Amino acid sequence: MALWTICQFIKVKYIYYYNLLWFTIGMSIRHATLHQLKIFAAVARHMSFARAAEELHLTPPALSIQVRQLAEAVGQPLFDQIGKKIYLTAAGEALTSACHDVLDRLEYFTQEIAALQGLEKGSLKVATLSTAKYFIPRMMGGFCTEHPGVATALFIGNREALLERLARNQDDLYILGQPPEHINVVAETFADNPLVVVSRSDHPLASEKDLEPSRLRDAPFILREPGSGTRLAAEKFFEQHGVVLRTRMEFGSNEAVKQSVAGGLGIAVLSASTIHAELASGELAILDVRGFPLERKWYAVYPVGKLLSPIVRAFMKYLFAASAHGENEPILGE
Repeated sequence: MALWTICQFIKVKYIYYYNLLWFTIGMSIRHATLHQLKIFAAVARHMSFARAAEELHLTPPALSIQVRQLAEAVGQPLFDQIGKKIYLTAAGEALTSACHDVLDRLEYFTQEIAALQGLEKGSLKVATLSTAKYFIPRMMGGFCTEHPGVATALFIGNREALLERLARNQDDLYILGQPPEHINVVAETFADNPLVVVSRSDHPLASEKDLEPSRLRDAPFILREPGSGTRLAAEKFFEQHGVVLRTRMEFGSNEAVKQSVAGGLGIAVLSASTIHAELASGELAILDVRGFPLERKWYAVYPVGKLLSPIVRAFMKYLFAASAHGENEPILGE
């Protein structure tokens, strides 16, 4: 009986202190300001106090004070510093996610209020693969013409850079040729993205028809960097046909690949969206390889559970409508 009484006392005291702890943390975090959350989000995005201060037009000491006060409100350190680098702590990771939720919801609210007032204000941040830079900027230009009050930002990079930004939820929308498998996302197709084999126009195989994939076994290939969606698709196709690609050079951009092919250094697999100008000028030619073009799609991608603002939804609607009406066909080289 005495043991039961002691256990009950310990249980009651545990619950009391547990609730007191969470009440204290809850009261502390309520003292955090929106300004501090924006500052913290910038530091977490750049993983640098100096770059965050530059973006926000603050002095590094002023920014550091705000982050320190926010950490005191949370009751946990938000960053660990090892040498000259900073890393998010577990509390910092959790707060980063919370900041995204809060700031995204406020942006959504701002745009909803603007819509109720008959105004179009807000921002649109799109991140696209460099392969899509040949048509996405034009589509954004057309959208901005119809919605002049929208402030837009466009990030262009390779697949690795986009997936890193996607994991951090840094943009409103991501344009990819292949949705990621390790991140939980919504991926909606909006256009065709055919891949073709290209060579210099005077290449010996340029005049031949219905080439077997095995004919390219000894051909030197100019490839995109490892991890590129285009490269992954090409390697998968040739592997299925028993062909190991003979890599001569690797580049992180389509422009470098095209220039190397035009210079006679080898052949390449590229998206048809990237070679429209070179085909028109006669600089490059599409090889008639059996199994090509590889039929792929362009995807508009965003994290599962992300609250899309009215402006983002309007841009996606514009994107799909442009594709449905064939406005992207000349750009995609079809």
